[in-house]
Amino acid sequence: MKMHVRTFPTVLSWVMLLAGCGGGAAQSPASERSGSAGAAVDTLTLSAEAASIAEFAVDTVRSLPWQASVTAPGRLMLDPGAFESIGSITEGRITHVTVRVGDRVSAGQALVMIHSHEIMDARSGLLRARARLDAATAERDLATTAASRAQRLFDARALSRAELERATVAERVARAGFDEAVAERDRATALVEHLAGTGPLPPGADEHDVLIRTPISGVVTERVAQPGSVVLPGMPLITVGDPRRLQLQLHLAENTAAGIDVGGQVRYALSDAPSVQHTARVSRVAPTIDTLTRTVEVIATPDAASSARAESFVQAQVLGRGTQEALVVPTAAIQAVGTDTLVFVAESRGSEIHLRAVSVQVGRRSGDRTEIVSGVPVGAVVLTRGAAIAKAEFVKRRGGQDE
Repeated sequence: MKMHVRTFPTVLSWVMLLAGCGGGAAQSPASERSGSAGAAVDTLTLSAEAASIAEFAVDTVRSLPWQASVTAPGRLMLDPGAFESIGSITEGRITHVTVRVGDRVSAGQALVMIHSHEIMDARSGLLRARARLDAATAERDLATTAASRAQRLFDARALSRAELERATVAERVARAGFDEAVAERDRATALVEHLAGTGPLPPGADEHDVLIRTPISGVVTERVAQPGSVVLPGMPLITVGDPRRLQLQLHLAENTAAGIDVGGQVRYALSDAPSVQHTARVSRVAPTIDTLTRTVEVIATPDAASSARAESFVQAQVLGRGTQEALVVPTAAIQAVGTDTLVFVAESRGSEIHLRAVSVQVGRRSGDRTEIVSGVPVGAVVLTRGAAIAKAEFVKRRGGQDE
């Protein structure tokens, strides 16, 4: 249950208001003690005037499966699956590197140019293959024409069957030679495209350069290639990552990681924007404990795309699996007064709100929830927002000795 009224400017004004606007019980100077267990009960009634300038929030004591919660710092990092490590595909000398770390690149963009004899041989091979295909095309066309003429002569009984068969075989041989020339042309073309890619040559490149292109769009995260360096096939040159694919990395102390499983919910906020909450799901829990730090690595995947940068720091809360039932209330409802732990049970009486301070015994705490061991039953309505103000009035009535 929530009661929404405008918020009073200061706590001091609130305390003064409560002192002056309460009902009869609110104006009694002493606390009333009752109950077989000796629970402290103090009552306070807020008048309609007090309620009209208050914005109280209440919640219900619930019986829920207790869910462990761990709060820990973490960092957003690029998903390793979003990286593309681009290496050299030939032997040669680097002539140009067109990007730096942090540059955005598009799929197919040339990043590194390598002067290599392999591309020269590949282009020469392509020219020979095209010439061979031209010759094979001419031979096929000539053989096809000859075979057609032989068939007409044979039909006119002006040519023997043996000569017709020789013309037919010559045509088949010419067609086979043409198919072979096409395959060789395609192989040579693919080799050139493998070494130089498709599209126009970028500025500074010539036909003797092997062009290393990125297969994905993203951001350059690492650059090893340097102009003038000699490289071999397989040597790393550039790493490109997709900045939209982030994951959250946490290191939890070994004694707090119990109950944290894959699929668990994570709430987190960036250190530079703590008021904005984001959610994620645990995707991996390390099976071993780090021997140096005695922590367990937990990886979570954000539920939505984030505009945050990789390597940003966050404060995260990880929720574990639910266990046995427990009575829980929002932690904001719990107030400590001296050696007592109190909650304020709220009742709506017309336009007034009746508050009763009840001593409780609390157990585990998990994020914004606290376990109630005894003191209030399931279904009791307790004050959450504004509980600190009620506590201040309660301490005042006790004469401040419990403050």
